[in-house]
Amino acid sequence: MPLELYLDLFSQPCRSVYIFAKKNNIPFDFKQTSLMLGDQHGEEFGKINMMRKVPAMRDGEFCLSESIAMMMYMVEKFKTPDHWYPADLQKRARVNEYLAWQHGEIRMHGSKMFWVNVMVPKIMGKEVPQDKRDDAVEDLNRSLKMIEEKFLQDKPFIAGDQISLADLVAIVEIVQPLAAGVDVFEGRPKLSAWKDRVRQKIGPELFDEAHKGVMGAMEVVKALDSSKLQGFKPRIQKMFF
Repeated sequence: MPLELYLDLFSQPCRSVYIFAKKNNIPFDFKQTSLMLGDQHGEEFGKINMMRKVPAMRDGEFCLSESIAMMMYMVEKFKTPDHWYPADLQKRARVNEYLAWQHGEIRMHGSKMFWVNVMVPKIMGKEVPQDKRDDAVEDLNRSLKMIEEKFLQDKPFIAGDQISLADLVAIVEIVQPLAAGVDVFEGRPKLSAWKDRVRQKIGPELFDEAHKGVMGAMEVVKALDSSKLQGFKPRIQKMFF
């Protein structure tokens, strides 16, 4: 039986799982799960992931949450090429180092730009206060600088000469602000060149397919009935007001 992957490609972790599975010819059933429409709160989804988050995975009776755990599971089960999660101790440590760092840094700060520029104005009917906008931009810039200076340095990819899970997890997060009108690659030639290498290694067609939806997300959100998004208000109040 193929894996069941519960995904919303507006979500960065979902895109990493989707790209990884497709690139490695791993058979799976795509279970579309819309975060905007609240599909994650349905009774059936709760049986797959009680945390009510995507991505989620089911392999027979075995259910798993967390995108990185899913990709590592696929690495082991499907014996994917070594470069994704190298057997070499130090190369694997570099991948692990990035994966451990990114949760509270680029993951958080890249996502925040979409909330600032798109979700908050739609749901609240007003802009995020300027000081909070400035803080969000500063946090994002700091994370991007760390990726360039600490994790990439002068290497083609984060773990060395070949693409790994670290690059895949990184690229989906770094692309996310583009969907909110923030060009993170402008004035960053090293980051831009790395993005082009990652896109080529993934395959331009697959890369663009996975990001097509989120790159049109601003228009999708504008067209939504804002009354259906009111469940996000408490989170927004806590983050920005």
